Amino acid sequence: MTNKVSVDLTGPAKTMLSTLYLKALDADFDEPVLGDRFARSAIERIDFNWDDLGIGSSWAPLLTVRTAQYDIWAHQFLAAHANATVVHVGCGMDTRVFRIDPGTGVQWYDVDFPGVIDLREKVYPSRPNYHLVASSATDPAWLDRIPADRPLLFLAEGMSMYLTEDQGIALLRRVTERFSSGEVQIDFFNWLAIKSQKTQTLVRRSNSTLHWAVNRPDDILGQVPALRLLAATTFFGASTFERVSGPFKVARQVVRLIPPLRDSLQYHRYAFGSPD
Repeated sequence: MTNKVSVDLTGPAKTMLSTLYLKALDADFDEPVLGDRFARSAIERIDFNWDDLGIGSSWAPLLTVRTAQYDIWAHQFLAAHANATVVHVGCGMDTRVFRIDPGTGVQWYDVDFPGVIDLREKVYPSRPNYHLVASSATDPAWLDRIPADRPLLFLAEGMSMYLTEDQGIALLRRVTERFSSGEVQIDFFNWLAIKSQKTQTLVRRSNSTLHWAVNRPDDILGQVPALRLLAATTFFGASTFERVSGPFKVARQVVRLIPPLRDSLQYHRYAFGSPD
């Protein structure tokens, strides 16, 4: 494969180019937060002027802290469930399946818009027990095609804020109704992050609109009663934030005094079904 792959995406699908690029920049750090060498290889395969994104390496922790935290949680789930199904919805160009390299007992499904899945097929290799599903996350039909005979890890990273509350709650209810047990690992923006979306470079440049604000786990637990909370943290509170250096370390001291800003980026982990 010597020819570069062209790309033509808009809206939420286009944001995955920014997240991929920031992960690639992080991989070049002397002390990376995520260290995603697969992302670095991917941007070299795609025919795109990355400078047009208008973002630099200083923004990388906003993505890599989150992704690294969900990698830890995914590893923990799979360590306890060697024969599981993983559904990564709104996967974009994330390379988690390659970073984690799950065992042969795991069936992994990456789900996103058809244009994104087409790009993944051109850029990333196939692997055993790995499946690509071309669909909007809010289309009820795709979930019925996923076998429901194993514990489920449902991953939704960087996606919820693009849904309406009704769409998001409906999706979580469908997951917990179809599968008998598992985990939901999902992140949210709070009201301040949604309200200030026009100041966010990644959102503004993709011409996207953010909708769904979640301020605390109770906002989810009250509407999806099948879920029970396992863990909840924020960008500044995540264990992987300790890998960050520079301005964000200083910012953490400031935002401690401003709870809405401190809690603007939330990482949640829920279980459902019978505990093991």
